[in-house]
Amino acid sequence: MATRPDYYKTLGVDKQATAEDIKKAYRKLARQYHPDRNPGDKQAEARFKEISQAHDVLGDPDKRKQYDSGSGAFASGAGPGGGFGGFGNFDFDASSMGDILSNLFGGSTSGRRVRTKPRAEKGADLEAQVSITFDQAVAGAQVPLQVPMHATCPTCHGTGAKPGTAPSVCPRCEGRGIETQGQGMFSISQPCSLCGGAGTVIEDPCPTCQGAGAVRTVKRLRVNIPAGVHDGSRIRLAGKGEPGRNGGPPGDLYLITHVAPSPLFTRKGDNLEVEVPLTIPEALRGADVQVPTLSGTKTLRVRPGTAHGTVQRLRGEGPPKLGGRAGAGGSPARGDIHYRFVIDVPQNLSKEQASAVEELSKTLDGDPRAGLFHNGSPSRDDAAPADAAAKGADDGS
Repeated sequence: MATRPDYYKTLGVDKQATAEDIKKAYRKLARQYHPDRNPGDKQAEARFKEISQAHDVLGDPDKRKQYDSGSGAFASGAGPGGGFGGFGNFDFDASSMGDILSNLFGGSTSGRRVRTKPRAEKGADLEAQVSITFDQAVAGAQVPLQVPMHATCPTCHGTGAKPGTAPSVCPRCEGRGIETQGQGMFSISQPCSLCGGAGTVIEDPCPTCQGAGAVRTVKRLRVNIPAGVHDGSRIRLAGKGEPGRNGGPPGDLYLITHVAPSPLFTRKGDNLEVEVPLTIPEALRGADVQVPTLSGTKTLRVRPGTAHGTVQRLRGEGPPKLGGRAGAGGSPARGDIHYRFVIDVPQNLSKEQASAVEELSKTLDGDPRAGLFHNGSPSRDDAAPADAAAKGADDGS
């Protein structure tokens, strides 16, 4: 039968030791024989295993009670460990080392390294609104911007402590940043309730930032707006947000664009649309008309008989496509411009114009509404009496 190990002797405490006494003894010995402090020392590693094994039993009230009474897992002959239910044969491997270090130092371990300072955190992302003209949205621009944000305190340089002093180790978590509570065979870790996970407390705060380590300020920037943005586009500027904490990277700045409307062009996705008025003669006989583009003017050929609402397109004359593939010669791909022809009908006619229209109407044959009365619809002759009856009803006859 296996010899019963004396866990009290291993930790250097007596049997009347309190849970706090056992905890303090374990911490002291574990730090002394920790493998990181004794690289390559097999005796120190073996001693560390014994210390950890003893604390695993005596640090748990239920296990300690069974150990003291020789019952349960510690009954004579119990378990595969020859009398100690496996606790006498402590299986020490990389995973158990990580668990031990986690319980001892209050942080996850990897490669036998323990986090001894607050974790670096990325700065907060910011969002700002920027107003630009239609031309700036199409061509791109560099615009000034003022962004409210937190910046590192110039007095304490981010420590939060009054100059000449420094943050002290948190007395509750002893600098680990977390508190660990035992739950039988398991332990639960959570951020320290005193320091909030920082691992330090500030006893004499900085008079400028009141211990926050940061102050509110307004950062002035000149930001580049890429060509082709829309109204409501969201632009990411990496690293232009608030500074990180504990050496972490800064956050990002997101710009929301507000584009002023153009007096000529209407944005339709990647394309633009323009209304082009035509006179009645131009629509009837066709014409060459000048139309606006983003870089000047061009001539469009209006075909004879062009109807109201007809659209012609100029390919590649629209705004750059934001994030689109490059076109010919490496230039950015561009949208199109759609020209919608609208017939300009005069509201008032002179006598000469009225006479000309009358003569024109006599030469134009056909009824443009004839198609409305096909496919089983009432004929024009059938509809006339109904119209007359309706008129009579309106007249009261």
